[in-house]
Amino acid sequence: MIQYKVCVVTVTYGDRWHLLNQVLARLLSFVNVAHIIVVDNASGYSVKSKVEHSQITVLSNNTNEGSAGGYNRGIAYAAEHLDSDFIWLLDDDNMPQEDALPELLRHWNNIQGTNTQKALFCRRPDRVIHTKIAMGANPSSYYLTANNFLGFSLARIISNKIRKVIERFKQPGDFLDKAVMPYVPYGGLMLHREMVEKIGYPNADFFLYVDDSEYSYRITQQGAKIYLIPTALVVDIDISQGINYKQRLFRTQLLDLWSFRTYYHVRNRIYFYSRVAVTNKLMFGVNKILYLSWLWIVSVISNKKSAYYKLLGAVNDGLTGKLGKAGQEKF
Repeated sequence: MIQYKVCVVTVTYGDRWHLLNQVLARLLSFVNVAHIIVVDNASGYSVKSKVEHSQITVLSNNTNEGSAGGYNRGIAYAAEHLDSDFIWLLDDDNMPQEDALPELLRHWNNIQGTNTQKALFCRRPDRVIHTKIAMGANPSSYYLTANNFLGFSLARIISNKIRKVIERFKQPGDFLDKAVMPYVPYGGLMLHREMVEKIGYPNADFFLYVDDSEYSYRITQQGAKIYLIPTALVVDIDISQGINYKQRLFRTQLLDLWSFRTYYHVRNRIYFYSRVAVTNKLMFGVNKILYLSWLWIVSVISNKKSAYYKLLGAVNDGLTGKLGKAGQEKF
């Protein structure tokens, strides 16, 4: 007899059937997966015509609602129309390894706490910071740095340099049984349906990027814990944007790769962090001025002033809470 029923929610778009097809095949091999929800964010082909399986439901959007709108719809459908015990979120290129789900369920039974006091997250090997935390690194070294501005913190410059030097010479250790994370991406997060009832659904106004951080951080904010399970592996079978970007003197990915993706990333990160990580408005302002001044210098040297001014627009939209799907002029 199956102890738990799991509903997987994934979101797809564009022309990504070659990725989604592989993930669906793996998911259908798990005996605990009772249902799979595929949110079709206006893909360039008919997802429904490709998927013919009684366990799979395709929800089609007429326009691309972004990850926020897609997961909002998928999670809501799973919570309101299905009777699964768990909702497991995966991107359409997240390939769970054969024992990923059994490992999650095994740890769920071993970790103390009610259904609304814990959530589990898979380890994704290409996420370097996650691997470090899985080996015992302190999450506060990487997440929710007080008063940071787009990752820059004057107060942390020296400590960050020291940490990087130590990490360079430190031998890799063994993986922990589990590690606590403050927030995580959608891909790999498993929630009990009672947790979903408590924290609600993703904020569709984020549209794209950081919506997963804001959503999963609600778990932490209400006193529960997100446990990273190192033995539950999910491998990305597609390469993320900017992962191969090479840092150069007086260049920055923010300006060199400016696009609609960068806009949403900057806007939403500013919105999220300014509301959960600012403990001293003066220091936040100092970090903002210093970092934007540096970016202006870089924009002049690299001839990226147009991208810089669009970045300023994204920053202002984030600070003033101007969310939602943005117009082309922002990009």
